[in-house]
Amino acid sequence: MSSTKETAQTGDRLENLEDLYPLSPMQQGMLFHTIYAPESGAYFEQSVFTIKGQLDVGAFERAWQHMVDRHSILRSSFLWEELEKPQQVVHRRVILQIEKQDWSNLSSQDQETQLAAYIVADRDRGFDLATPPLMRIVLFRLAGDLHRFLFSRHHLLLDRWSRSVVLKEVFALYEAFRKGEGLALPPLRPYGDYIAWLNEQDQRAAERYWRASLKGFVAPTALAIDWRPSNRSTPETDYGDERILLSEPSTEQLRAFAREHKLTLNILAQGAWALLLSRYTGEDDVVFGVTVAGRPAILPGVESMVGLFINTLPLRVRMPPHMPVLSWLKGLQAQQSELQQYEYSSLLDIQGWSGVPRGVPLFESIFVFENLPVGSTYQAANNTVEFRDDRGIGSTTGYPLTVLVNPGQRLGVQVVYDRARFDDEAIRRLLVHLQMLLERLPADAEAFVSRLSPLTHLEREQILVQWNDTDVPSAPVSVQKRFEAQVERTPDAAAVIFDDQQLSYRELNRRANQLAHHLRRLGVGADVKVGIGIDRSVEMVIGVLATLKAGGAYVPLDPEYPRERMQLMLDDARCPVLLTNERVFRTLPETESAVLWLDRDWDKFASESDDNPRNEIDGENLAYVIYTSGSTGQPKGVAMTERALANLLSWQLEHAGSFPAARTLQFTSLSFDVSFQEIFSTWCSGGTLLLISDELRRDALSLLRFLDEQKVERIFLPFVYLQHLAEAVEHGGTLPAHLSELITAGEQLEITPQIAKFCGRLKDCALHNHYGPSESHVVTAYSLSRSVSDWPALPPIGRPIANTRIYILDRNLEPTPVGVPGQLCIGGASLSRGYLNRPELAAEKFLPDPFANEPGARLYLTGDLARYHDDGNIQFLCRIDNQVKIRGFRVELGEIETMLAAHPSLREAVVVAREDAKGDRKLLGYVVAASNTNEGLTRELRAYLKERLPDYMIPEAFVTVAALPLTPSGKVNRRALSALDQNEGVPAHQYAAPRTPLEEKLAEIWAKVLRRERVGISDNFFELGGHSLLATQLISRVRSAFKVELPLRYLFECPTIEELAASILEFQQKAEAHLPKAITRNTQRDAQELLARIDQLTDEQVESLLKETLAESTRN
Repeated sequence: MSSTKETAQTGDRLENLEDLYPLSPMQQGMLFHTIYAPESGAYFEQSVFTIKGQLDVGAFERAWQHMVDRHSILRSSFLWEELEKPQQVVHRRVILQIEKQDWSNLSSQDQETQLAAYIVADRDRGFDLATPPLMRIVLFRLAGDLHRFLFSRHHLLLDRWSRSVVLKEVFALYEAFRKGEGLALPPLRPYGDYIAWLNEQDQRAAERYWRASLKGFVAPTALAIDWRPSNRSTPETDYGDERILLSEPSTEQLRAFAREHKLTLNILAQGAWALLLSRYTGEDDVVFGVTVAGRPAILPGVESMVGLFINTLPLRVRMPPHMPVLSWLKGLQAQQSELQQYEYSSLLDIQGWSGVPRGVPLFESIFVFENLPVGSTYQAANNTVEFRDDRGIGSTTGYPLTVLVNPGQRLGVQVVYDRARFDDEAIRRLLVHLQMLLERLPADAEAFVSRLSPLTHLEREQILVQWNDTDVPSAPVSVQKRFEAQVERTPDAAAVIFDDQQLSYRELNRRANQLAHHLRRLGVGADVKVGIGIDRSVEMVIGVLATLKAGGAYVPLDPEYPRERMQLMLDDARCPVLLTNERVFRTLPETESAVLWLDRDWDKFASESDDNPRNEIDGENLAYVIYTSGSTGQPKGVAMTERALANLLSWQLEHAGSFPAARTLQFTSLSFDVSFQEIFSTWCSGGTLLLISDELRRDALSLLRFLDEQKVERIFLPFVYLQHLAEAVEHGGTLPAHLSELITAGEQLEITPQIAKFCGRLKDCALHNHYGPSESHVVTAYSLSRSVSDWPALPPIGRPIANTRIYILDRNLEPTPVGVPGQLCIGGASLSRGYLNRPELAAEKFLPDPFANEPGARLYLTGDLARYHDDGNIQFLCRIDNQVKIRGFRVELGEIETMLAAHPSLREAVVVAREDAKGDRKLLGYVVAASNTNEGLTRELRAYLKERLPDYMIPEAFVTVAALPLTPSGKVNRRALSALDQNEGVPAHQYAAPRTPLEEKLAEIWAKVLRRERVGISDNFFELGGHSLLATQLISRVRSAFKVELPLRYLFECPTIEELAASILEFQQKAEAHLPKAITRNTQRDAQELLARIDQLTDEQVESLLKETLAESTRN
């Protein structure tokens, strides 16, 4: 091509370039989300309007074209690939072609159907961001005097304020053109003036403000409502939309309250949302996004400018529990005023100034208060035509949840939410709770912030009263009396069997009575404690029964306990009498107790009466003292009362579906409170208790044979042991076909594949999930008896048993809504007396019950996190102290363990948090493999979890062990895990060099984009300082280097070179690579090339060069 000809063509190309400038902060964010997930339709907006009257189509078209000519933003396109920063290009001339559809021959129903389908199809078309106009108008003729039109546009062009300005001007222009008149619209400032103003702002002042505002904030406020784990393999998202309207009186009350106290409606609505987040998360310090108008008053004419001015910024709200609501709201308004001085700040910059890690959003919810300058109906001057805004099909924001408040005659609230994350019913509840808080702000203005509840009166009644309607009148029958009545009914039935020993009910009662009378001679009576340190044997259970018959309280001393621990227990309990045998006594510390050797001293008791001792048992007398671990390292003794145990047995025998006279295995250690339930629910129903040795307890295959041979019908097992049995059956162990009841307690029950298969093979066997801490014994139960295939992976713990109350409360001891986590608290007849000799600790854990009617009622704070299901069943979540913070995120270790337990290569898994050499807390997984082949297991587990959990919940390392250490009660001993491998710790991160040419090229690209000397293949892009703009640059270079149209989201899902290389190989193996949706690259690439040459050309050459490329977009 000759020089003259080239110059002439270049001149033609650049005539259409009017301006070129950067994006506003909000535009940057929207562009990023659009590129990240083009299939999601993020920021694609649509509005439908009805036009009543005789429409002048020509005037309508002219009005819209005039708007495009008038406002530069409507003639803009966007470029980003291979640029340091994205740019928007303003074209001199852009033609808006209005599409016309004539549906006047269709019925109204068919018209609505067609319109709905057209809206979806139009949305699927999307926009090529490099080709203007990024808006479309489609006119539908429905009748001679009835039209509708669809206004589609990308949110990059207009915010809702600007949309209103455009529509107002369009309708004014239409009326003028229809009359054949001119319309002198006021002069306006181009959007580029606003961008120039942004670039002049004091970024250092903004940085100081945001650093101070977000100091100490390191993770987004989680939305703790019913959720579904999202499918990380696809970016497509289904968004739901729920709305409510406050009544006119409620709306007017809010307005009057705002006027009286010089507050804005926006502040009241923001305050209600902050309160709701606090109630839902249990945090008194929350952060959410707020959308600000972004129109600086200092910029003349800004209110009539058209473009994207809004900005979304983080708002941090603290809720001092003892501050009056009104004072708190005024402080929130002052905070908002200060924020407005820096509302020009880029969210990307703010992220860098905060403590939140790169790649993690600052917030998960945004709040939008829509205060628009014009209404929704536009009437022509002579009433010839009316334009009505029917509905907006709003874009999604890229955030999981958006709250929009519309201050109309009736205050409206709309929630747009990601259905992959949130349950529809949970969102509907959320809206009701937000309405409750809004309506209570004026009424409770002088109340403390902590006292404002989101619950409706009906919800509060349901949670506190209906779901705790467990009162059952019952005679105060003691455990001993129940047993003695059973002896009268079945004197000759077998009561207990151990090896070749068997005692009938008559013989068991006789021997227990003799020992009880002897204990009475030694001073045992009400609240007198008797230590029991005996091997598993018939003598052990006789000693328990005799102690209760004597009116005393037994104190189990497990022979497996370390000597030092038993010394602490004996010193604390101060038992005047100790029951033992010779072997165990040799392991006990020295004691001043009177010692009775039950294996050699029976002759001393034989002369005692075998009549039932006469005791007037008070319900508040102690029945046992069982020691549990204490946070200080010193065990604490739970003092359980006769009343609580009698209530448990009454419920167990009458309401738990127990089979009469069941042959029951006595499996648990006597130091575990479930042993009482095993023993006495059997003896008070005429069943037979089968004792086994410790060796048999530990051998799953032998235990299965025992269960089958002895025709055992009922067993109580912790989850871990149940899993062991299920695995043993799977590997050829005997199926105990006579089992009719499995009862599990002590830790979270998981329906693993092995347990499901095991239970499925047991005919008519029910699985009961019991819950109850040592301080209260069993307080809830849930039965699984239908088809095993219907069982949930994590069954609920059920509802409260008889005469027991369960509350799920927040940190202010207020009830939490359904689906919202809180601390499980227990009231009613199931509570123990407290802790032996620890009144301060008891006062800390046992509080006055604020919801009970009876005087002196107490409430036990369990320290367990739980939440309600819709039907009143309770879902146990985890120990509150088993929650850890990883990179600022609150992590429930049990959630990770559940995911790992479902992996076919594992038998068991436990996750703990450990600190590395730098003091950073990391996750470490201890796993028991299903086979001896463990090669590549760590990589396999990390890949498996990556598909199901966020990155911060994936353990840094996995340690394969032969078996998990257990406590005597059968729970996993987390403290002992560290002793499995003293040298094992969280590995320090080391540089891993590229191994292939592809990884080498990626490392080169990463180093250039991140401006680092070298990058290893396992280094995380975001941990190295990467952010959304750099991510856009990097993916653009990767696409160019490897000729693969890799979606931006892949960098977020594969943030290491090693992972991204695997994705690129997968793309290269496909027959045809493609970019999702309608964002094309031809116009982009041409534009990038000419932009790269701009700084080398004269002004004339620049104009000439750009024209050739950009004129094509006008023809398109």
